Amino acid sequence: MRTEELKAFAKNIRINIVNCIGSVGVGHVGGSLSIADLLAVLYGKQMNIDPKNPKMEGRDRLVCSKGHAGPAIYSVLAEKGYFDKALLSTMNKGGTNLPSHCDMNKTVGVDMTAGSLGQGLSCAVGLAIGSRLCKDGATIYAIIGDGESDEGQIWEAAMYAGSQKLENLIAFTDYNKLQLDNYVAEINDLSPLADKWASFNWDVIEVADGNDVEQIDEAVTQAKTVKGKPHMIILNTVKGKGISFVESAGVGSHSMPMPSDKVEQALRELRGE
Repeated sequence: MRTEELKAFAKNIRINIVNCIGSVGVGHVGGSLSIADLLAVLYGKQMNIDPKNPKMEGRDRLVCSKGHAGPAIYSVLAEKGYFDKALLSTMNKGGTNLPSHCDMNKTVGVDMTAGSLGQGLSCAVGLAIGSRLCKDGATIYAIIGDGESDEGQIWEAAMYAGSQKLENLIAFTDYNKLQLDNYVAEINDLSPLADKWASFNWDVIEVADGNDVEQIDEAVTQAKTVKGKPHMIILNTVKGKGISFVESAGVGSHSMPMPSDKVEQALRELRGE
């Protein structure tokens, strides 16, 4: 996809997120919207995948460690045709195949179940090692949250990946500066974040506008040229990006009500009406 197509793809992902969470009436809106542009780049251009053959050998894999962004993952998978969009309205309801946090045993296209915050990067490291042993040529992608980066397991995984020189691992920090109940800097300041990852022997790229598909795409392309190190792409994002009242909610956007009137307002904004 070209830049304009990626932008349109990201907008459709956001529309799906709103409809998905709106069907429940409440959910993790902010952190789902902030990664829509990243998902558009990965699934629209960078990843070697086939929705018609979701178990394809040697496919690239994505681990969404910040599991509360499950609605965003479902939204991009539905947009790519892994399953019917109508299923988005079943999220978190009885008998659904779309639980609040992703489950690889329930949802077609999900490569790893989301566990407690901090666990996903370890899973991605394991997948990258497995891919290297199999020599299947896959790239493993992981998305972690900035609040999640307070977890010690993130840094254990980081240390091991750096020591193992896992060049087939590309991770992203959704650096929207907000976590569940306060600013990240107030809970446990991560800065200087780039320096921390570099000290663990990772190749580090910082994207000034982490909601710009062109900048994200360039960063991923650049990362793939660097050998001998795993890659961390720090995305400076806006929590709730794309919907004014979610962006302005700040900390309150982590999980927020989405009644029908707010759903309609959000959809009008996204459609430019």
